[in-house]
Amino acid sequence: MDIEDYWQKALKQTEIVRPRIQPLLSHKETHLPYIFLAESVINVGDTVVREGEVVVEKPSIILPSNYPQLEGFDTEEDTSFHPEMMTNFLLIRGIRFPSYKYNNRTYSLEIREGRLKAAIEEYSRKLQSEENVSTGLVIGPEDCWQFSVLIFVGSQVLKTADQDIKKLLDDYKKRYDD
Repeated sequence: MDIEDYWQKALKQTEIVRPRIQPLLSHKETHLPYIFLAESVINVGDTVVREGEVVVEKPSIILPSNYPQLEGFDTEEDTSFHPEMMTNFLLIRGIRFPSYKYNNRTYSLEIREGRLKAAIEEYSRKLQSEENVSTGLVIGPEDCWQFSVLIFVGSQVLKTADQDIKKLLDDYKKRYDD
């Protein structure tokens, strides 16, 4: 499969089961922890569990608008997921992320015995019982997890955009009304 096929597959099959409730921080780095679940391709009937976080921060260099820096989204097995190639792929399709640095850190990757549906129920209950409002629960295809995680991050950025614009306008009014 080429990168376009992976993208289309991720778009069709990614589901954000439990979004992050806390908004992104507009003036300092934001940690977006996630649990990504997928049906195992190798161990049919089992579930791949990837736990990690994407740290969203302002880059140390000035970037052109809508040109994100993606780190940690590549894998050794599949060179088509090189971050620069992914950034260019998204830009060509008109998919815009703010010009921040998006650093993916995978903390654990394991195979859980049992079907995906059971894993979704288990992790949903766990997050609910912990009253965890910062971790997202995402399901998608195992072979294009990178795009599924980017879809999750994009949904969080989009959800926060209205709040960011309102805060910027309020700050502007305070600054110039005084």
